[in-house]
Amino acid sequence: MSKEYLVTLNVPPALEGTVVDNLLMMEFERGFSGFTVYAHHHKNKGLSVAEQVTGRQKRIRFQMYVNGTDLAALLVQLRQDFTGSGIQYWVSPVLENGEF
Repeated sequence: MSKEYLVTLNVPPALEGTVVDNLLMMEFERGFSGFTVYAHHHKNKGLSVAEQVTGRQKRIRFQMYVNGTDLAALLVQLRQDFTGSGIQYWVSPVLENGEF
């Protein structure tokens, strides 16, 4: 059994459709989730005046389970398609998952 990982992306709203299309083409076994979040960061780069005042920036967060064999390919594809786009990401090992 290969290890599984939870990949999280924080995406600028303008890129939501492009990222969805990209992820759908990768055909994750369990699909992926997307939802609105507000990112808080000490850097004011790219923030509107309103975002600077409120201290938060709207992002779309995508999360997906990826097995260890597909993780490297996913990261390569995302780097190829989105370098310089401002997408933040992180990868966490999944200790346990299932359905109830």
